[in-house]
Amino acid sequence: MEAADTRARMAGYLRDHQDKVISRWGELVVTSLRGRTSADEVRHELADLYSLIVRVLSGADDHAAGELRAALDELSRARARDGFTPTETALEVFSLKEAVYELVADAADVVPEYLSFSRMIDDLGLRTIEAYSAAREQIISDQAMAMLELSTPVVRLWDGIIAVPLVGTLDSARTQLVMEKLLETLVATGADHAVIDITGVPTVDTEVAQHLLKTVSAARLLGAECTISGIRPQVAQTIVSLGIEFGDIATKATLAGALALALRQAGLKVVPALWSRCRSSRSGRRCSSPSSWSWRTRASSSSRKTWLTSWPPPAPGASSSTSPPSRSSTRSSGGC
Repeated sequence: MEAADTRARMAGYLRDHQDKVISRWGELVVTSLRGRTSADEVRHELADLYSLIVRVLSGADDHAAGELRAALDELSRARARDGFTPTETALEVFSLKEAVYELVADAADVVPEYLSFSRMIDDLGLRTIEAYSAAREQIISDQAMAMLELSTPVVRLWDGIIAVPLVGTLDSARTQLVMEKLLETLVATGADHAVIDITGVPTVDTEVAQHLLKTVSAARLLGAECTISGIRPQVAQTIVSLGIEFGDIATKATLAGALALALRQAGLKVVPALWSRCRSSRSGRRCSSPSSWSWRTRASSSSRKTWLTSWPPPAPGASSSTSPPSRSSTRSSGGC
């Protein structure tokens, strides 16, 4: 009962000097924050805390203690997001002791009440440090997850072909994220071939190889084949020295080689353009001639005719086993 009475008397003293204490408390806090928060905002926050502290000291409200803890936790999280240090956050609470001490320094009859009040403020300051640390850890965890997602993009190289360029070290958590994003993209796009590019992976050891093999196995369960690209000479030597075997998994030194392999497996082939810098025949200029013959097929109403064409056309009267197309049909088919 004596402790409760002491706290109640202190609550009455703080209530009577509320404006003076809050004003002095705000000055101390604004000075410690060095202008990174406006004075009006600081005063508003401190006024709410001050009201809750008085309610807790008075003991008349059972919910005041929970509201005070929630307010301190929110203040600590806000300071952590804004880049304040834990010391600056805790001093924002500890400064209340200094503001109150300036009032009770000459009042000897309030010393017992002030000691009880001081112990309470110490507990509140320690709580702000704990809340700040928890909030900071959560922020770091969220940032690390965001960096992982940014460092493991899944891009579309061609119809039915996707690629996962990896940069940095592969661990269990990151491999799980890569596997999830790869499988989700395979299902969403219907791709049947994936290229895992490890050009940006600094080292490949047994653990990294196991992670890659798990990712390839998971993709195969969805009916997609995988190719591992970016095998540098140093990485190849390390893989051989460690005795790591990729089995029947295709590997390529470059991403371009992996894409070419995927296109061949899809029945496609990229070839250089034969008719380069081609201009319309109506301009009276001749097109750059291709260096080789090319086959063209044109459908007619009765049958499909196939002929072998070249540029320039053969001279009049020259014999040919296959008749060349007319000038109009040549223009309509190729623009030359």
